[in-house]
Amino acid sequence: MTTPESGAEPAAKPGEKDGKQGFPVLVLLPLVVFAALAGLFLFQLTLGGDPQKIPSALIDKPAPDVELLPVEGLNANGAQVPGFSRSDLTGRVSVVNVFASWCVPCRQEHPLLEDLARVEGLQLIGINYKDKPENARRFLGSLGNPYDRIGADAAGRTAIDWGVYGVPETFIVDADGMIRFKFIGPLTPASYRDRFLPELQKVMTGG
Repeated sequence: MTTPESGAEPAAKPGEKDGKQGFPVLVLLPLVVFAALAGLFLFQLTLGGDPQKIPSALIDKPAPDVELLPVEGLNANGAQVPGFSRSDLTGRVSVVNVFASWCVPCRQEHPLLEDLARVEGLQLIGINYKDKPENARRFLGSLGNPYDRIGADAAGRTAIDWGVYGVPETFIVDADGMIRFKFIGPLTPASYRDRFLPELQKVMTGG
């Protein structure tokens, strides 16, 4: 039996503090939950999950209210390319594309947007996400500007209102200003042909 004389410390009595502070585990709980959700989302995007299956609360709902100024100094045919507001999303079908000059996939899908710009009766609108005006001008000057209107979302608040996960993302909005379809990630020739265009055709024909 161990005794005080043997040099060992006596065991603490029930309820007696030993002078050591326990780590507040509850403080870490929100971080653990966030990390788990982020990991799940990353798994979905990178390990074979289909990002198009991520639900959007905005489908079949009115497009969020928006009032975006134009990209400073961005001109077409000698005139400033206009920004856009909620009222510009009514009267005809619109495709709203969220892009940025620093987004590599945006560059890859750009030829498909140029094809969309040739669809009769369609309005193509850009949301320039967290970009500098000079970089946006350089990007579109190099690749061409397919957009009828571009709103500068420098702070990213409009993208949050639209439920954007990342750039690029593309929405189809009907002539009543209702969001009917959302495509997450860059359009590819296959997804554009097999997925996006059929959805756009349905909206444009009222199907």
